[in-house]
Amino acid sequence: MTQFKGRKILLVEDDTTLNFIISDNLTEAGYEVVAVEDGQAGLAAFNENVFDLCLFDVMLPKLDGFSLAKEVRKTNEDIPILFLTAKNQSEDKVAGFTSGGDDYITKPFSMEELLLRIQVFLKRSVRPLPLEKEEESFEKCQLSSFTFSFRDLYIEREGEKKALTYKEGELLLYFCRNANEIMSRSDILKKVWGADDYYLGRSLDVFISRLRKYLKADESVKIINLHGVGFRFNADVIPMEE
Repeated sequence: MTQFKGRKILLVEDDTTLNFIISDNLTEAGYEVVAVEDGQAGLAAFNENVFDLCLFDVMLPKLDGFSLAKEVRKTNEDIPILFLTAKNQSEDKVAGFTSGGDDYITKPFSMEELLLRIQVFLKRSVRPLPLEKEEESFEKCQLSSFTFSFRDLYIEREGEKKALTYKEGELLLYFCRNANEIMSRSDILKKVWGADDYYLGRSLDVFISRLRKYLKADESVKIINLHGVGFRFNADVIPMEE
């Protein structure tokens, strides 16, 4: 299991007890788990994090598992999606695969079976873990006139603190680690989003616009678009002691 330690799983299950049991077992096995109980919360969590695998119950409030999978597939075609279902009918399986699912596991199931299924799909994943250990010194840094903390997800300037989403923080962390260097769009997408495609590229543009807005108070901080190449993050970045 050690080769999968730290891999991030999105669990969406509306049965509170089962949600806790699955989450607890996955955490015990070394995974990082984000667990929510309805489809809309699942979609919000997916859009704000980078995951290695999704576990979706089929019958969910607010947004069912099939619809949630379709939304996920609009921006990520590669992430494994496993459905948890009490049903075992062939038409449900067809609907699941049509919506973008990779596999089914029928309730009741053993945790051993679930963990083995997860391992099978993670072996196919090529996304490297973000935030490599040797780079941790930039997780809190002086960013020109801002203080940036990735651990606590905020930037602060002159006493004004702005909370960041996980994805905003991860992108800004990547920029800080590569400040004043040319970064290709492809490298940014592969490192921060885990893949390079058109839809993820659109997402990157949205997040860059957000960061520009957050950082505009300091004119020395600029995210420069290098047409046909990528970006350069102009800023003075100094790692800080935690």
